[in-house]
Amino acid sequence: MSIAWRFAAALFVPIILVMAGVCGECAQATSTAGSLIPLSAAYERLIRQVSPSVVQILATGYETAQGASQSDNAGLVLSEQQALGSGVIVAPDGYVVTNAHVVRNAQQIRVVLPPQQSSGAAVGAPGGFRARTFPARVVGIAPEIDLALLKFDATGLQALPFAQYADLRQGEIVFAFGSPAGLGNSVTAGIVSAVARQIDPDSPLVYIQTDAAINPGNSGGALVNTQGQLVGVNTFILSESGGSEGLNFAIPSGLVAVAYPQLRKYGHIHRGQVGIAAQTITSALAEGLGLARDWGVVVSDVLPGGPADKAGVKPQDIILSVDGRAINSLPLFFYSSLVHPAGTPLALQVLRGSQTLKFTMPVIEPVHPLDPLMSIVNPQNNLVRQLGILGMDVSSKLGDIVQDLRVPSGVIVIARAPEPGSPNLGLTTGDVIHAVNGKAITSLNELRNAMDGIKPDAAVVLQVESDGRMSYLAFHAQ
Repeated sequence: MSIAWRFAAALFVPIILVMAGVCGECAQATSTAGSLIPLSAAYERLIRQVSPSVVQILATGYETAQGASQSDNAGLVLSEQQALGSGVIVAPDGYVVTNAHVVRNAQQIRVVLPPQQSSGAAVGAPGGFRARTFPARVVGIAPEIDLALLKFDATGLQALPFAQYADLRQGEIVFAFGSPAGLGNSVTAGIVSAVARQIDPDSPLVYIQTDAAINPGNSGGALVNTQGQLVGVNTFILSESGGSEGLNFAIPSGLVAVAYPQLRKYGHIHRGQVGIAAQTITSALAEGLGLARDWGVVVSDVLPGGPADKAGVKPQDIILSVDGRAINSLPLFFYSSLVHPAGTPLALQVLRGSQTLKFTMPVIEPVHPLDPLMSIVNPQNNLVRQLGILGMDVSSKLGDIVQDLRVPSGVIVIARAPEPGSPNLGLTTGDVIHAVNGKAITSLNELRNAMDGIKPDAAVVLQVESDGRMSYLAFHAQ
């Protein structure tokens, strides 16, 4: 072989080896890309499954704002405010769970269903399907846990099933659905950063922390698992910029599942009780009482005759677990008690000295004094449309419920029943309306007649007694 051929052969062999390596990398890349296709398809199926159950919420209200200048004697002016949020359909007949702060002070609420997609259309692709908008009303609200229940007139909707919160694990893949910045039918993905994050050590609430991007407008939207089940309701973010920084929080599905039926039935929530008061163990408390631990939660009081008392729980017992979930902080104890369904046994494990004891006790649901009246009121006879309430005349038949009223007449609020366009004044069960624009009200008919005589946009001032205190509620008639 000539020198020239030997040189060409020497060059040709490395080229073959390099090309073989490149082709090998190409094959590996092709194989990797191919393995992602099933994952991508699974994501698409999940999003197509969940999207019809997540709605956009448009809440419009009015609030007072100070005039531009303090020196020109400018008074308070009424300005229109609009809140954008999200909601989750939890019943096929138009019940939607959202955050209480989304609909706070709202006088008009609209629910926007996502556009319908044909079976062959790409997820989120534009098409000939128009989003449907419905007027909605608040049927129940629980500001203390930032949840509200809305109702709009529709049937055959796709409700999102609740996940078992106890099955949620750190690192699990989750998806956040909602309308960030008003961009309806949006979805982001991430993982569960923490299953039970305690933001405030003095608060009984815990949240799911996730890095799935949540932004303003996502409030009230769904956080779902890979089975398409609701694991939480997105509620707030911790951010210095105002946008998502990976610190996003959702109300756990366990709390939502307990609150939903109560909001639907009563308009407020009933907290289950076992008759235990507890507090955080400090080093001084542990030393002074001779406790076996200087951390955790200790029983500070037991209600005489309550479920815990009857079961044998005593003060100074250290709480180890509730329903099998380890308890290491006061918020986690209160949360575990809160989400436990009333009427079912609660399992409690405590440490008494060096002895571990187990107790089982029923959870009692406290009854609001006005709850029995729900069976005798109805929208046809007791609705005050302009105020969005169900009311009853204050009379002797209400017995002990109204015996401590400062004014023994008026209309007592039995439940909230907002109609489209009615003001959300914050009236709650048990409030008593005594006057409208300075005129005394002694009956439901007088209240209706007074409201009927007020022209649109005219000022309305209600004198309301709540928990023994008088106040004025002012708004403009619609």
